[in-house]
Amino acid sequence: MGLTVHTLQLGRAITDSSFFVRGRAPGTLVSAPVNGYLILGGRAPLVVDTGYRNADVMARVGMAVEYRAENSLEAQLDQHGVTIEEVGAVIATHLHVDHAGHFDDFPLTTPVVLNRREIEFAASGLQGPGYAPEDLKHLIDRTHTPGGIRWLDLELTGPVRIAPGVRCELAGGHTEGSLCVYVETDDGEACICGDILYDIQDQVLERLMQTGALEPQVSNNFATSTRQELASIKRVLDRAAYLLPGHDRAARVVDGEVVGRVEGLTVPGPVEPLPAEGAYRAPAMAL
Repeated sequence: MGLTVHTLQLGRAITDSSFFVRGRAPGTLVSAPVNGYLILGGRAPLVVDTGYRNADVMARVGMAVEYRAENSLEAQLDQHGVTIEEVGAVIATHLHVDHAGHFDDFPLTTPVVLNRREIEFAASGLQGPGYAPEDLKHLIDRTHTPGGIRWLDLELTGPVRIAPGVRCELAGGHTEGSLCVYVETDDGEACICGDILYDIQDQVLERLMQTGALEPQVSNNFATSTRQELASIKRVLDRAAYLLPGHDRAARVVDGEVVGRVEGLTVPGPVEPLPAEGAYRAPAMAL
């Protein structure tokens, strides 16, 4: 029996629409979900990304937040009957403030799975407040705790299987150390792709201001080259049956093209087909 992936709703982030997709005119605020993910059906539950620490760290990068008690990591896991102590490992797609805020909620005996290049890049200062010192200092404590971190060197090793049906691959975009998590489900592989995709509608379906056939659009927040960012998006489209981004609703992919959006918070799950060509499509992120 395949694994299942469940979206953890860890709050929302409010910022200018132009941050999420290159080519958007600035001046419109949007509210984007902040997603973590829970992988169930294996030996132990696995968590991917943990949301932001608090409103203060988000304000440092110019973002406001929407956060309620039910958005806490503990409350979200409780909806699936999972406690923090039962989680077998926590995987970091990358360490930006909206993804790495609660690693210190987990016991030091719970390994954080982390691509080594990501913490090197985070500590370099090249993206300033995009990384929170509170988050990074905790990871240094884990570095000196036996079993506290499972280091990956994906740019050297290639893909690494970290549990039955779960493997990590270098994302090749967004940050120098970002990774994607591929999960084997009963309906193909689901890819938890972090922030190489922010908005599937405008980056992959509408392909805002792109003229090439099926050429995706990039965001306005990445530290690699534009060509690398485009390649990272194309790679996950080619390999995955489901895309699960850090800030958007999951999508179903067939033969490299998005064919629908997942209706609920579980993959595999019911899929809503795309609207007919020319039909009105509501914005993916709206206040």
